[in-house]
Amino acid sequence: MSGIEGKVVAITGASSGIGEATALLLAERGAKIVLGARRPERLEALAARIEKAGGEAAWARTDVTRREDLSGLVGLARDRYGKLDVLVSNAGVGLISPLDDLRVEDWEEMIDVNLKGVLYGIAAALPVFREQGFGHFVNTVSTAGLRIVPLQSVYAGTKNAVRTISEGLRQEAGDSLRVTVVSPGAVRTDFAERMDPAVKDQIDKMMEVALSPDAVARAIAFAIEQPDGVDVGDIVVRPTAQG
Repeated sequence: MSGIEGKVVAITGASSGIGEATALLLAERGAKIVLGARRPERLEALAARIEKAGGEAAWARTDVTRREDLSGLVGLARDRYGKLDVLVSNAGVGLISPLDDLRVEDWEEMIDVNLKGVLYGIAAALPVFREQGFGHFVNTVSTAGLRIVPLQSVYAGTKNAVRTISEGLRQEAGDSLRVTVVSPGAVRTDFAERMDPAVKDQIDKMMEVALSPDAVARAIAFAIEQPDGVDVGDIVVRPTAQG
C-alpha cells in the first residue's frame, strides 16, 4: 500500500495543466480526488475519466477568489469521503507585462488568485486539519520567485508571498501538519494565453524546452507519499535547459 492510497486530496486549478496531471496521477495511485476549478465542464469530464479508470472523484466549480468556494470544496471532501488529507492549492494566473504598462487590473487579479486564493484555502482547511489531527498543504509557487526577471515582478511577488506564508504556516503547524511548496519552472500549459502578444511570443519560445505537467505532478506525489512525520518543505522542478 502506497503512502497515497486512500488519501483524500482536494486540488484547485484542476481542470487543466498541472492540476489535471496531478489529479490523474494521484487517482491512479489510489487517492480519492476532489476537483476544483472555474470550468465545470472540464471538471465533469476529468472526474468521469478518473472513474472510468477505476478511481474515485468528486468535483465542484471553484473560483479561488471567492472564500465560500474554497469552504465548499473542503466541505465536499468531508461530506463525500469523511476527511481531507491534502489541499493542493494550484490555481494561478500569470498576467505578466512591463510595469510601465500599468495593467493594474492584471496585478489585482494575480493578487486575488495567486495569493488570496491560497489564503482562502488555508482558512478553509486549517480548522479541519486541526480537528482531524493531520493534514497537508501543498502550494504551487514558481521559479519566477527564485530568479527575478523583467516583466514578472508582480507575478513573482505573489508567488514569493505564498512562499513566505507557507514557511510561516509550516513553523506554526506543529508536528501533526505538513506544508510543501513546489516551484515549477517552464511547464507546457496554457499559462501564456492571456498575455500581451509580444510577451506571449517570448513565453512561447521558452515553452520549446518546457516540462510536461506530469513532471510536476510526480513531485507533488513524492511530497504526499512520505510517511507521517516527514515534511518535504520545498521542491524545485524545472527543465535542465532552463537558465
